[in-house]
Amino acid sequence: MLIVSACQMSCDKKRIFDEYQSIPNKWNKDSIITFNLRNIDTVQNYNLFINVRNNSDFAFSNLFLIAQIQFPQGKVITDTLEYEMATPNGQWLGTGFGDIKENKLWYKENFRFNEAGKFKVSLQQAMRKNRSEQGIENLEGITQVGFRIENTLN
Repeated sequence: MLIVSACQMSCDKKRIFDEYQSIPNKWNKDSIITFNLRNIDTVQNYNLFINVRNNSDFAFSNLFLIAQIQFPQGKVITDTLEYEMATPNGQWLGTGFGDIKENKLWYKENFRFNEAGKFKVSLQQAMRKNRSEQGIENLEGITQVGFRIENTLN
Protein backbone atom coordinates (compact mmCIF):
# COMPACT_ATOMS: atom_id res chain seq x y z
CA MET A 1 0.00 0.00 0.00
CA LEU A 2 2.79 2.44 0.86
CA ILE A 3 4.55 1.77 -2.42
CA VAL A 4 1.45 2.70 -4.43
CA SER A 5 0.88 5.89 -2.42
CA ALA A 6 4.50 6.95 -2.71
CA CYS A 7 4.49 6.36 -6.46
CA GLN A 8 1.29 8.37 -6.90
CA MET A 9 2.73 11.30 -4.99
CA SER A 10 6.11 11.24 -6.71
CA CYS A 11 4.60 10.71 -10.16
CA ASP A 12 2.60 13.94 -9.83
CA LYS A 13 5.31 16.39 -8.77
CA LYS A 14 3.78 19.25 -10.78
CA ARG A 15 0.45 19.24 -8.91
CA ILE A 16 -0.14 22.29 -6.72
CA PHE A 17 -3.94 22.05 -6.52
CA ASP A 18 -6.28 19.37 -7.90
CA GLU A 19 -9.90 19.20 -6.80
CA TYR A 20 -13.13 17.87 -8.30
CA GLN A 21 -16.77 18.61 -7.60
CA SER A 22 -19.55 16.19 -8.54
CA ILE A 23 -22.52 17.26 -10.62
CA PRO A 24 -25.68 15.56 -9.36
CA ASN A 25 -27.76 14.40 -12.35
CA LYS A 26 -27.70 17.55 -14.55
CA TRP A 27 -25.65 20.76 -14.59
CA ASN A 28 -28.07 23.66 -14.35
CA LYS A 29 -27.09 26.76 -16.34
CA ASP A 30 -27.25 28.87 -13.16
CA SER A 31 -25.17 26.44 -11.08
CA ILE A 32 -21.67 27.79 -10.52
CA ILE A 33 -18.88 25.48 -9.41
CA THR A 34 -16.35 27.26 -7.20
CA PHE A 35 -12.83 26.39 -6.10
CA ASN A 36 -11.18 28.38 -3.31
CA LEU A 37 -7.42 28.78 -3.53
CA ARG A 38 -5.21 29.79 -0.62
CA ASN A 39 -1.49 30.14 -0.07
CA ILE A 40 -0.55 30.25 -3.75
CA ASP A 41 2.99 31.50 -4.44
CA THR A 42 2.74 35.01 -5.93
CA VAL A 43 6.10 34.80 -7.74
CA GLN A 44 5.79 31.42 -9.48
CA ASN A 45 4.07 30.88 -12.85
CA TYR A 46 1.57 28.02 -13.16
CA ASN A 47 -0.34 26.12 -15.82
CA LEU A 48 -4.08 25.96 -15.16
CA PHE A 49 -6.42 23.19 -16.30
CA ILE A 50 -10.11 22.46 -16.19
CA ASN A 51 -10.83 18.76 -15.77
CA VAL A 52 -14.15 17.39 -17.00
CA ARG A 53 -15.55 13.89 -16.59
CA ASN A 54 -18.42 13.03 -18.90
CA ASN A 55 -20.48 9.98 -19.79
CA SER A 56 -22.45 8.98 -22.88
CA ASP A 57 -25.43 11.12 -21.78
CA PHE A 58 -23.42 14.16 -22.93
CA ALA A 59 -25.06 14.79 -26.32
CA PHE A 60 -22.61 17.31 -27.79
CA SER A 61 -19.18 17.30 -29.44
CA ASN A 62 -18.10 20.57 -27.80
CA LEU A 63 -18.40 22.05 -24.33
CA PHE A 64 -18.76 25.79 -23.67
CA LEU A 65 -17.81 27.14 -20.25
CA ILE A 66 -17.57 30.51 -18.57
CA ALA A 67 -14.53 30.60 -16.30
CA GLN A 68 -13.79 33.33 -13.83
CA ILE A 69 -10.84 34.04 -11.55
CA GLN A 70 -11.46 36.47 -8.69
CA PHE A 71 -8.34 38.04 -7.19
CA PRO A 72 -8.08 38.91 -3.48
CA GLN A 73 -8.16 42.66 -4.13
CA GLY A 74 -11.22 42.60 -6.44
CA LYS A 75 -9.81 42.13 -9.94
CA VAL A 76 -11.81 39.60 -12.01
CA ILE A 77 -10.76 37.76 -15.19
CA THR A 78 -13.66 36.19 -17.12
CA ASP A 79 -13.22 33.89 -20.13
CA THR A 80 -15.70 32.13 -22.40
CA LEU A 81 -14.14 28.82 -23.38
CA GLU A 82 -14.89 26.14 -25.95
CA TYR A 83 -13.49 22.63 -25.72
CA GLU A 84 -13.75 19.77 -28.20
CA MET A 85 -15.09 16.69 -26.42
CA ALA A 86 -15.55 14.28 -29.37
CA THR A 87 -14.18 13.70 -32.86
CA PRO A 88 -16.40 14.43 -35.89
CA ASN A 89 -17.33 10.72 -36.05
CA GLY A 90 -18.54 10.77 -32.43
CA GLN A 91 -15.52 9.14 -30.73
CA TRP A 92 -15.07 10.58 -27.24
CA LEU A 93 -11.83 12.36 -26.52
CA GLY A 94 -10.26 12.01 -23.13
CA THR A 95 -9.06 9.01 -21.18
CA GLY A 96 -10.73 6.26 -19.23
CA PHE A 97 -12.34 2.89 -19.59
CA GLY A 98 -16.05 2.27 -19.82
CA ASP A 99 -18.70 4.97 -19.83
CA ILE A 100 -16.76 7.79 -18.11
CA LYS A 101 -14.14 9.83 -19.99
CA GLU A 102 -11.82 12.33 -18.33
CA ASN A 103 -10.60 15.40 -20.18
CA LYS A 104 -7.72 17.57 -18.97
CA LEU A 105 -8.38 20.87 -20.73
CA TRP A 106 -5.88 23.74 -20.97
CA TYR A 107 -7.15 26.92 -19.36
CA LYS A 108 -4.17 29.26 -18.90
CA GLU A 109 -0.45 28.81 -19.49
CA ASN A 110 2.24 30.50 -17.37
CA PHE A 111 -0.35 32.23 -15.20
CA ARG A 112 0.77 34.17 -12.12
CA PHE A 113 -1.38 34.64 -9.03
CA ASN A 114 0.28 37.99 -8.38
CA GLU A 115 -1.64 39.07 -5.28
CA ALA A 116 -1.41 37.65 -1.79
CA GLY A 117 -4.60 36.22 -0.35
CA LYS A 118 -7.53 34.02 -1.32
CA PHE A 119 -8.42 33.46 -4.98
CA LYS A 120 -11.69 32.04 -6.23
CA VAL A 121 -12.11 30.14 -9.52
CA SER A 122 -15.68 29.72 -10.78
CA LEU A 123 -16.95 27.56 -13.66
CA GLN A 124 -20.38 27.61 -15.28
CA GLN A 125 -21.71 25.72 -18.29
CA ALA A 126 -22.69 27.96 -21.22
CA MET A 127 -24.18 25.45 -23.66
CA ARG A 128 -26.74 26.38 -26.33
CA LYS A 129 -28.36 24.43 -29.11
CA ASN A 130 -27.59 25.58 -32.67
CA ARG A 131 -29.61 28.60 -33.76
CA SER A 132 -30.95 29.16 -30.26
CA GLU A 133 -30.30 32.12 -27.99
CA GLN A 134 -31.62 30.26 -24.94
CA GLY A 135 -29.03 28.38 -22.95
CA ILE A 136 -29.52 24.72 -22.15
CA GLU A 137 -31.28 24.76 -18.80
CA ASN A 138 -29.98 21.40 -17.54
CA LEU A 139 -26.95 19.86 -19.22
CA GLU A 140 -26.76 16.08 -19.00
CA GLY A 141 -23.67 13.89 -19.11
CA ILE A 142 -21.13 15.95 -17.16
CA THR A 143 -20.49 13.99 -13.97
CA GLN A 144 -17.62 15.94 -12.38
CA VAL A 145 -15.74 19.18 -12.96
CA GLY A 146 -12.29 19.86 -11.57
CA PHE A 147 -9.67 22.53 -11.42
CA ARG A 148 -5.94 21.80 -11.45
CA ILE A 149 -2.87 23.97 -10.97
CA GLU A 150 0.51 22.64 -12.05
CA ASN A 151 3.96 24.00 -11.36
CA THR A 152 5.75 25.03 -14.58
CA LEU A 153 9.10 24.01 -13.08
CA ASN A 154 10.26 20.38 -13.23
